[in-house]
Amino acid sequence: MKALVYHGPGKKALEERQKPEIKSPTDAIVRITKTTICGTDLHILKGDVPTCQPGRILGHEGVGVIETVGVAVTAFKPGDRVLISCITACGKCLYCRKQMYSHCTSGGWILGNSIDGTQAEFVLIPHADTSLYRIPDGADEEALVMLSDILPTGFECGVLNGKVEPGSTVAIVGAGPIGLAALLTAQFYSPAEIIMIDLDDNRLEVAKRFGATAGINSTDGKASETVMAMTAGRGVDTAIEAVGIPATFELCQKIVAAGGTIANIGVHGTKVDLHLESLWDRNITITTRLVDTVSTAMLLNTVRARKIDPARLITHRFKLDRILDAYETFSHAANTKALKVIIET
Repeated sequence: MKALVYHGPGKKALEERQKPEIKSPTDAIVRITKTTICGTDLHILKGDVPTCQPGRILGHEGVGVIETVGVAVTAFKPGDRVLISCITACGKCLYCRKQMYSHCTSGGWILGNSIDGTQAEFVLIPHADTSLYRIPDGADEEALVMLSDILPTGFECGVLNGKVEPGSTVAIVGAGPIGLAALLTAQFYSPAEIIMIDLDDNRLEVAKRFGATAGINSTDGKASETVMAMTAGRGVDTAIEAVGIPATFELCQKIVAAGGTIANIGVHGTKVDLHLESLWDRNITITTRLVDTVSTAMLLNTVRARKIDPARLITHRFKLDRILDAYETFSHAANTKALKVIIET
């Protein structure tokens, strides 16, 4: 089968690999029909994720069709169309019982990280009964790819952890796919203001179409002053960090209001300063999280009811044999205006 293989920082190749086989009774083999590229894949390629070793097939998102199942799989059968969760969950360990599936002792974020992932023609899914979701009849498969990771990530790590409430003020730092997913799902709770902050005017325009009340280009380094002026010097109730670099986390610290929450989503590969010298008396909360995908079933229902349309995040489409072009497009989003790319096998 064809697969996109990581060969160390800055190195990747489309190669022929052996089709995976069932290893455990709870496994399933899924034939991938559509997958995508995540910002986390770019972090891997930068060397920010040491758990991902050279030789690994990348990718942790996608939809497909069940090819074969282990003898202990009871919820799915060959031929079923399924959504693949980016988080693998055994459903039985201490962390799974707390719904902290990202910390599952035999799962968590392993696809495209510590085991081979979805940017291939076939993928092995451990704990299939609790790590796959049946695709409803008539559903838009491309839209559902967004539910593998970015929609639940933006919602759980940004909106829920950020304690977004009706009438509150929210700033989302980073208008990439994750930031836009947080924007879309924050609107479930009717905040009064959602301020998007980014370096890219195109993405800020997209954010306004998606429901942002304001967009701030932070190129001039004065985003914090602008936010404070917009909020009468108070700051925002929720500051969502959706990039993963020191400058964006520092910005969140500058704009959060007393009693507010900083919700970190970004994958940080370098040291970030925490300015307790200015925050120690501010009654703020700082949250961190890897998505647990506890909201995936709810989001599936929301998409099916057409209350949210994640297909709006898709800007480019490629066949698997052009996945290197897809990476080039996705990694140069400022020039290509890419948000999410769909890769079809």
